[in-house]
Amino acid sequence: MYYVSTRDKQARFAAAEAIVQGLAPDGGLLTPETFPLLPPDALEQLGEMTYQERAVFVMGRYLDGFTKDELAEFARRAYGLEKFDVPAVAPVHTVDESTHCLELWHGPTCAFKDMALQMLPHLLTASLEKTGERKTACILVATSGDTGKGALEGFRDVAQTRILVFYPKDGVSAMQELQMRTQEGENVGVCAVEGNFDDAQTGVKRLFSDVALRETLNARGYFLSSANSINWGRVLPQIVYYISAYCDLVKAGKCRAGEPVHVCVPTGNFGNILAAYYAKRMGLPIGKLICASNSNNVLTDFLKTGVYDRNRAFYNTLSPSMDILISSNLERLLFSLTGEDDAAVRGYMEKLAENGTYTVDNAIQEKLREHFAAGFCDDQETKRVIARVWKEKGYLIDPHTAVAFDVLAQYRIETGDTTQALVVSTASPFKFCDSVLSALGVTAFSAGTDILDQLTAETGVPAPAPLAALKGKPLRFQQCVGRDHMADEVLGMLR
Repeated sequence: MYYVSTRDKQARFAAAEAIVQGLAPDGGLLTPETFPLLPPDALEQLGEMTYQERAVFVMGRYLDGFTKDELAEFARRAYGLEKFDVPAVAPVHTVDESTHCLELWHGPTCAFKDMALQMLPHLLTASLEKTGERKTACILVATSGDTGKGALEGFRDVAQTRILVFYPKDGVSAMQELQMRTQEGENVGVCAVEGNFDDAQTGVKRLFSDVALRETLNARGYFLSSANSINWGRVLPQIVYYISAYCDLVKAGKCRAGEPVHVCVPTGNFGNILAAYYAKRMGLPIGKLICASNSNNVLTDFLKTGVYDRNRAFYNTLSPSMDILISSNLERLLFSLTGEDDAAVRGYMEKLAENGTYTVDNAIQEKLREHFAAGFCDDQETKRVIARVWKEKGYLIDPHTAVAFDVLAQYRIETGDTTQALVVSTASPFKFCDSVLSALGVTAFSAGTDILDQLTAETGVPAPAPLAALKGKPLRFQQCVGRDHMADEVLGMLR
């Protein structure tokens, strides 16, 4: 299988090349030429497998040049009990008779990014060897909160890599920032950026297209790569957990094999819900893909109207990982819905860069309505949902998951549709202690990491071990730069 750019499908790359590059040379996103259909008996087979075996089964269909034994070893190391605190890795928790929660936060950084970022380092290092690359990969990451820590932890002290994470100053939660600034490892760097996530993300994309920077780094023995979801090696492992969750629902008797299940995903950069769309393309019986946004509801408007317009107010919300106005992975969806019309996608992206807006045609709007539903939830309602789910179900959720619960409820009220639904839970509530405590009626918060104990005292729910381990860790990183000085930070790290 080969991979093509969303902006020039004539340029074809092998799987290892696509993973090493991260971003296509023309600025497009590398995407599979085809999506393999699941065999007729696949769901039955997968139902009897471990999560690690499911990962090998699914990923092997996309990774020509990687052996089954290689992938099995990667899965063992990425998803073992030394990394994840439950054998199921991504367990499904039933909330009520028609609502189930896919918990993606049982890994080392307590957020869904671990599901891909524990696998990506193995894919990348193997790809470097397969392509004969001898230079060191400098992995640049822009994060809205969780990707940064996930990437730092995944690539910590991995041979032939350096990683530098940029995050928006005052745009992540206190716990997310603490996780990044205390990160251990000899090959890691962390830097705040003045502005919001879009400023950080735009700055990183500019670095990838900076010819002079690339030449300087090449002379120093480095090349640029990415751990953001623009890298196919990030999206592919995410497809696995949707297929795994469906198999678990069937095995638990919550639905019949072949029966459609809706999926509601809180998303800002569109990578997580895109992976669900790709699972559907493979033949997984997914009904509606319900896109849940916070007050930065650019995706809601696009999916309902076909107009993407980032020219709007930006809000810092209780769900900061979704505080995004430029959703990078939407480009991959457009490539699919246009029938892989790279010229059309290129035109949309040029309009977005020039004017901050574009409008898709009626045919694409029809396809959007066929596959997707969308809604948004503000901070006030997010708190109400956290409190209600805790009070009525005894289930503690974080603000991002609360947004998804609310948008699913909106969809059901609007449509009367009671189809079984999977809500994607993207982070531990302990990553957002102050927001969760506030939702539960607490008005005074303990300082620093003591707030973890406060949330446990309030709910009886223990804090995840990786977060509890932050207590007393020294801050390693203090840097903060403007968007126009991010290249200086890269060059300073890679002397």
